[in-house]
Amino acid sequence: MTVPVQWPTDSWMASVRAARIWQPYPFQQFILKLHGWCNLSCDYCYIYEMADRSWRDRPRGMSTATVEQTARRIGEHAAAHDLGAVNIVLHGGEPLLAGPDGIAHAVDAIRHATPAGVDLTFRMQTNGTLLTDRVLDRLLDLDVMVSISLDGNRSGNRHRRDASGRESYDAVVRGIERLRQDRYRRLFSHLLCTIDLENPPVETYETLLSFEPPLVDFLLPHGTWDAPPPGRTADPAATPYADWLIAVFDRWYGAPRQETRIRFLNSMLYLLLGGHGQVETIGLEPRALVVVDTDGSIQQVDTLKATFPGAPETGLDVFRHTFDDALNHPMTVSRQVGMSALCDTCQRCAVRDVCGAGYFPHRYRAGSGFLNPSVYCPDLFTLITHINDRVTTDLRDLVERPA
Repeated sequence: MTVPVQWPTDSWMASVRAARIWQPYPFQQFILKLHGWCNLSCDYCYIYEMADRSWRDRPRGMSTATVEQTARRIGEHAAAHDLGAVNIVLHGGEPLLAGPDGIAHAVDAIRHATPAGVDLTFRMQTNGTLLTDRVLDRLLDLDVMVSISLDGNRSGNRHRRDASGRESYDAVVRGIERLRQDRYRRLFSHLLCTIDLENPPVETYETLLSFEPPLVDFLLPHGTWDAPPPGRTADPAATPYADWLIAVFDRWYGAPRQETRIRFLNSMLYLLLGGHGQVETIGLEPRALVVVDTDGSIQQVDTLKATFPGAPETGLDVFRHTFDDALNHPMTVSRQVGMSALCDTCQRCAVRDVCGAGYFPHRYRAGSGFLNPSVYCPDLFTLITHINDRVTTDLRDLVERPA
């Protein structure tokens, strides 16, 4: 597959090396595509519905040999960099299509290959429709946390249908309710919600909150400057996604007690207060995530599939290459050098250190590649400014309050 030559370029890489502004930051999160197919057909899916359709040419599931070689490479990387903790995400497609035995094999292989003393955590990202008590019993034995995708109430979940067009809401809710049972509750990681501007923000949040998730993660729909997300117009004064998230923030932040965490908003708060972010989508911290697809290919973050065909490809695989080889790939470097990977507009921005130009895939424009602000630039600026103003006011009131 021919990948367009655009930023990050070889000349940029050479300048980074010459200036010695980058030191490799080892991977600490490994996303394994256990199964490349899915039992749902969500119309916004970046894997099946956007620019890159390479899933058609890959094996449906990860073979035993690929799983075991991936495990060896993870263990090798952990040992080489003396990692204290490694996070494994079992992903797809729909990872539960690999079956309980396939999941157990992957978990056991990685545990066996990873050096003693490494804190290994496993999490599965699933649509929840295939969760049964039998599956959850196995995940409980394996100590695999579970995250489920749900976009709100029945109407809000309208984009998440099966291949026949049937809605998935009831099946997903059954999966969530099983996960909420006392026996399995400790496996409940979070709910993942893709923002839809047509869904009322506070109602959507409160629907998710009704399931008592430990954490909620709101995702901006994937889009680029060439293929903008729904409702994101060229008008810089329009901030529909900021408006949506501000409504959620005000409801969440203004609650008399913390009802749950919201990863995206928590990260903004941490960054505004001088701390560290928790997500890839904002901030300037080195990105330490790598993907292994069903064929063993080592890839960049897979949401790059929303940009152009072949975007996540590195040309590397677990059979012939190490994860250290992937650390030297230009796309990895560009996601680890922080401010040095930002365009001039972002370099000069007042919210630069919090925004960090937004999520890497959302910066893409044909020709200039990823050396652009986020397609969500006006939304991110407005949202960050709102949160900063709200927190600054509260801190000022707290300091000035009479003793």
